[in-house]
Parts: sequence; C-alpha cells; structure tokens
Amino acid sequence: MRSVLFTPILLLLFTCSVNKPVKRETPSFNRILDSFKLKGSILVYDHNNRIYYSNDFKWAEEGNLPASTFKIPNSIIALETGVIKDDSTMTKWDGQPRRLKVWEQDLQFKDAFSVSCVPCYQEIAREIGTERMNSWLSKLSYPGMVVNDSTIDHFWLEGNSRISQMQQVDFLERFYFSRLPISERSTTIVKQIMQVEKTDTYVLSGKTGWGIRNGGNNAWFVGYLETQDNVYFFATNVIPSEGFDLANFTTARMEVTKAALKDQGWLD
Repeated sequence: MRSVLFTPILLLLFTCSVNKPVKRETPSFNRILDSFKLKGSILVYDHNNRIYYSNDFKWAEEGNLPASTFKIPNSIIALETGVIKDDSTMTKWDGQPRRLKVWEQDLQFKDAFSVSCVPCYQEIAREIGTERMNSWLSKLSYPGMVVNDSTIDHFWLEGNSRISQMQQVDFLERFYFSRLPISERSTTIVKQIMQVEKTDTYVLSGKTGWGIRNGGNNAWFVGYLETQDNVYFFATNVIPSEGFDLANFTTARMEVTKAALKDQGWLD
C-alpha cells in the first residue's frame, strides 16, 4: 500500500520540478554592462527552454518606477476603455511648450508611443480616470502601482509605484500569449506599435523608460525578441556608473540589451 501511494507523489514532485523555470547566472552580461559603464541587471527569459538568464537576480527582483515602460499597459487600458479608438487616433497638442520638440505637435497614437510622448499619455491617463485605471490594473495583474486622484497622471513617473524586472517579464509573457482579459484587437494594435526592428529572421519589440528619482537616473528597456522558433522576453534595468556620459543613456539601454541577446546567440 505504501508503494502505491508513494509513486504518484514522487511523480507529482518530479513534474513540478521539471515545469519550474530555471535561473541561470550569466556573468557575460556583467562584462557587457561594464563595457558601457553601466550598472544593473539584464534579465532574459527563454520561453521554450524555461530558463531565466541574468547577471544579477537580486537586482531583477527589486522594484523601480516603471517610467515610460508603463505606456504598454496604459495603451492596452486606453484601447479597452475606448479612450483611444485605434493606432491612428490623434492626440492633440495644447500649444504649450513641452520638454521635447517632437512632442510639440498633434500625434497619432502609434507615434505618441514611438516618441514616448509623456504629456500625451498623461492626458490619456486622466481620461481613463482613477477608478477605471485601478480596475484595469487589477484585471491585468500589473502590480505595484499607487493610483489615486492626485497621482493619476504621474504615478508611473514619480512616487511610490514599483515594478521589478521579473514582474515586467511575467506581464509581457502573459500579454504576448494572449493570457490577459483583453480583446484580440487591442493585443494586435499594441504589438504593432511596440515593434522596434523587423528583419527576415527576427522581430524585436519593446518600450524604453527613463526614471529620475532623488536625483538618480534609472533606465529600462523591456520587451521580447521573436525568432523563427522561439520567443525571448527581456527586461533591462540600469543606472550610470562613474564616467558614463548621460547623453548616451537613451541609446545605451537598448544597446546593452541587444548585446546580451547577441552574446547568447539569439540575435543576429
């Protein structure tokens, strides 16, 4: 009788062990960050093989302001609530000076995403409103956001909202494989506006973010790489090291991510 009961339990434990993703320390990512004079963590999840790769899993578990990476869920919520009809919906410029000249114009929604127009998305968030924003964040299981009437148009940029790289990857995987309670139409539109590069062998999609808190700079690049036979989800979070030229921060977050993907042979 004991052996009859013991075998299924062993099988269950073995199955759970097999299905659990593996974490693999990747020192070469450190060398890539060092070459760019950056500190932080590059996290990549190999979907087919269920392996997480990172140079610093402790960093990858820590929360940071999502900054403009929040434009991914914000876009989904805008489409689902009807605040934005489609990727050609115009976001209007009010004529007031903005931090970047490229923002000082009426922009189609897809272009507002591409140039990361903060004022555009602040207006979208105000139209969504606190109640609907919180409701949709709960539905999407997008964690760590602190949203109330006083923070509705900046909670992702400053304050107490936090999300980790691991949580970013989890959200992106659920989005990509249509495991969010949203329409296929919204999924398709957001996937299209997220595309960064497309070649015969891969499609790179994602969103950058740049947070400034207490005088410190924190940069993101989150998204996924589609190849012919696999999908790799990534979330890079970095801060400048001594001697880093902050003028390069915009491009460096993407470049280190691509270097990491190339390092593992996933990107040409």
